[in-house]
Amino acid sequence: MARGGDPVDEGEYVEYVTGALPGLRRIAHLLCHDAHRADDIVQTTLTRLYVHWRRARAAEDTDRYVRAMLVRVFLSERRLAWTRVRLTGAPADTPGRASAPGPDVETRAVVRAALERVPRKQRAVLVLRFLCDLPVAEVAEILGCSEGTVKSQTAHGLARLRALMGARDAAFPTGRGEE
Repeated sequence: MARGGDPVDEGEYVEYVTGALPGLRRIAHLLCHDAHRADDIVQTTLTRLYVHWRRARAAEDTDRYVRAMLVRVFLSERRLAWTRVRLTGAPADTPGRASAPGPDVETRAVVRAALERVPRKQRAVLVLRFLCDLPVAEVAEILGCSEGTVKSQTAHGLARLRALMGARDAAFPTGRGEE
């Protein structure tokens, strides 16, 4: 049952979640770079989605509505006390993640490490803009802010990323004049 006693069309919900889950997990992992935290973020999002399924289903773009929920869960999770606890190391029997094949494995690792140190809202903007390839207007809608804010957060995030990586060349987009 959804809030207020309205029955949820569980078949429709399950069908939507089944199709959307891989994309949601990808976005969550891009945002936090931790598979376990990403799963927690997705689970919280899906729980909230279940409660608000009628509203989400009635939205003009359900995928956009759910991505907005996911990003908001990511942005607000830091307020929770348990997120301050960080386990380090790995058990000896835990296999390491295999790197994706290709010549850019080292560059990808450096970018990910730097992205982890970019402020959360800027990181969310960079992930949505450049890794999820969303336009400024959609990112603004997802984050509940103006397009100008998205553009400035993009510029500040890219500047921070460049500073962290020590790169001052044209290897990264400027974030200016892009739609």
